Amino acid sequence: MEKSAASTEPQGPRPVLGRDSVQVPDDQDFRSFRSECEAEAGWNLTYSKAGVSVWVQAVEMDRTLHKIKCRMECRDVPAETLYDVLHDIEYRKKWDSNVIETFDIARLTVNADVGYYSWRCPKPLKNRDVITLRSWLPMGTDYIIMNYSVKHPKYPPRKDLVRAVSIQTGYLIQSTGPKSCVITYLAQVDPKGSLPKWVVNKSSQFLAPKAMKKMYKACVKYPEWKQKHQPHFKPWLHPEQSPLPSLALSELSVQHADSLENIDESAVTESREERTGGAGGEGSDDDTSLT
Repeated sequence: MEKSAASTEPQGPRPVLGRDSVQVPDDQDFRSFRSECEAEAGWNLTYSKAGVSVWVQAVEMDRTLHKIKCRMECRDVPAETLYDVLHDIEYRKKWDSNVIETFDIARLTVNADVGYYSWRCPKPLKNRDVITLRSWLPMGTDYIIMNYSVKHPKYPPRKDLVRAVSIQTGYLIQSTGPKSCVITYLAQVDPKGSLPKWVVNKSSQFLAPKAMKKMYKACVKYPEWKQKHQPHFKPWLHPEQSPLPSLALSELSVQHADSLENIDESAVTESREERTGGAGGEGSDDDTSLT
C-alpha cells in the first residue's frame, strides 16, 4: 500500500503488507483499520449529500488501484441491526441487487470465515468475483467487519468472470445512540483491469452513494424480515450455531494480484442502458424483494 511522504495514514492488516501466509487479523489490525476509516489526510471528497459522503484516493504508484471510502448517517437504525444486515447472507441476496452469487465456504475461527461473492459490473464491463477471508469484531457499541482476498483450492478463477482482488475492504459501524449509527465503508480493490475513467467517476459519484442508501433501506426492513426467517439464527453472534465446516489456515494462500490475468477495458464505453438507468440497471430503485 503506497503512501505519500506526508501521509499519516496507518498501515493496514498484515496480509496487505505482503505477508505470504494467511493470517486471521488480530486486535492491532482491527485498530489500524478503524484508524484508516477515521483518517482525513490524503482523501478527496467527491460526493456529499443527504447524510452520505464519498472520498477517493488513487494509489500513487499504480493508477489502476483506487481506494474509496463512504460514510453514511443512519437514523432510526441501531448499530447492532446494521451489523446483522451485513452478516446475514440470506438477506443480502434479497437487498443487494448487484449480487450474482454469494455463499460461505468454511469457518476458520469463532470470528473469521472464508466466502465467495460475485457481482454485476456496469455494462458492458465483465462481471467480477472474489474469494475472501472475512473477520469481525464487536468493540463496545461499535463493530468492524473486514476482509482480504485469499486462494482456495476448490474455487479457482472462473472463465465467465474476472477474479478481482480485495486488498483491504471492510465496514466500521459506530453507534451514535440507541437507534442511530454511522457506517464507514473502506475499500481498496484491484479490479484486475484498466478501467475507463467513467467507471471510476460513476462508482464514486453515483454507484457508491446509491448502494449505501439501498443498504439503509434494507436495515429499516430487516427486523420485520428476520422475524419470518430464522429469527434466532445469528452465527456471527453465536458461533455455536454455525453449520460451516472448519478449515485450517494452511489450506489457504494469499491471493496476489500479479498472479491473475489483467483485463484491459479502458476503451469500453458506457452502455445506453446504464446511462439511462434502464429496467433492472443501476437507475432502478425497486426494493419490493425485501418483503
